[in-house]
Amino acid sequence: MTEEKKGYSIATLGSHCSLQVLKGAKDEGFETLLVCERQRLNLYKRFKFIDEILVVENFNEILDDSCQQRLRQSNSIIIPHGTFIAYLSSEQIEGISTPIFGNKWIFRWEADRELKQKLMENSGLAIPRSLKSKDDIEELCIVKLHGAAGGRGYFLAWDKKSFDEGVEKLIKRNAIKGEEELYIQEYVSGVPAYLQFFHSPITNELELMGVDRRYESDVDGIGRIPSRQQLAVQLEPSYNVVGNIPIVLRESLLGEVYAMGERFVEAARRLVPPGMTGPFCLEGIYDREGKFITFEFSARIVAGTNLYLDGSPYSDLIFNEPMSMGRRVAREIKIACENGVLQQITT
Repeated sequence: MTEEKKGYSIATLGSHCSLQVLKGAKDEGFETLLVCERQRLNLYKRFKFIDEILVVENFNEILDDSCQQRLRQSNSIIIPHGTFIAYLSSEQIEGISTPIFGNKWIFRWEADRELKQKLMENSGLAIPRSLKSKDDIEELCIVKLHGAAGGRGYFLAWDKKSFDEGVEKLIKRNAIKGEEELYIQEYVSGVPAYLQFFHSPITNELELMGVDRRYESDVDGIGRIPSRQQLAVQLEPSYNVVGNIPIVLRESLLGEVYAMGERFVEAARRLVPPGMTGPFCLEGIYDREGKFITFEFSARIVAGTNLYLDGSPYSDLIFNEPMSMGRRVAREIKIACENGVLQQITT
């Protein structure tokens, strides 16, 4: 272990995939720090690989001077994940002085639907058609909130009336203030798949680390109810993610999987310097022809990687040891420290 590496700790927020991140960091020899809401403390204090827990009342307190000072004292590198993106605005993330693993500027492109669409288009990905207005709805569409919502608040609409009804329900639940907060996208039927990648700026190599699909409540549960009963009680599906299921793709699909990931990395390098660093995920549907339609991307580690704490069938093809995405992040930081190029992988 070099002197440079000894000085750093790995920090993250206590949610989403923090256990994987900090276990991987400890496996690579780093000190670990968890920023934890008080209400979650009873869970996280069970795990011995967490060296320090910084208790806050709300995750937004990570922006406070006292919290930032503690992170600087620990020489921390923050690993961002979905909760980080959900709680903090792009401006707040970009203003954090503590080093963040990856490209913090790309989170603005993840949170903004128009920027997200632009990056996917420039990546040469097949994407669903987006609609500018509810007046354009003529077929089944899915309506989404901006940002990392974990599927919460999504609903289906097939005309203007069904859109307005969905908006009214979200407003009543205080999920949104108005329909301008929503994004309308053509609904694509098929098999959902989430492609988990890691890109190293140090080696300029792309690694496929795993594939999963989400188990969503209660849209996946509705399929167990006969259609007659569904119609009788007028069930409204929701898309709140409750877990993830592993997938192994047909090997014949893997060539295009890597090609899509490489095109995304190249587009990110052009549009959002310094580009795509570390974990990211292309999220979409395999249609009836086996073509992948990308409806989302996540420019950081995703919760589906929690399936593979000992590695996936794909990481096993690359590494001769168990390699979770969390450990892969820590390994990249370790390599950067040993070679004096930490600035290449942090912002």
